[in-house]
Amino acid sequence: MKPRTLANSLAAGLLLTAALPAWAGNPARGLEISQVCQSCHGEDGNLALEEDYPIIAGQHFNYLVRALRDYRSGDRDHAIMSSFARDLSDQDIRDLAAWYARQDGPLGP
Repeated sequence: MKPRTLANSLAAGLLLTAALPAWAGNPARGLEISQVCQSCHGEDGNLALEEDYPIIAGQHFNYLVRALRDYRSGDRDHAIMSSFARDLSDQDIRDLAAWYARQDGPLGP
């Protein structure tokens, strides 16, 4: 790719990211705040440390937001997830969901 084409592509990508509404979440910030999540789900969400721990990479944004809000409120019961989600703000949840939703999910069943 020519340097000028690469620069134009990067600029367009930055403009599109800046144009996203706040409710869409910031995946870069999601990565930053995912340190605790990574211990069970891996950096990109493709690790299932235990059999009942889901792979969250590539999950739908809205599903991830709903699951984290439900863990936070207690509507969804899981001792580990509820304690992690308890202190997340709505923006934190959107940012985490944006990060994991953009990752490639597992390649096989």
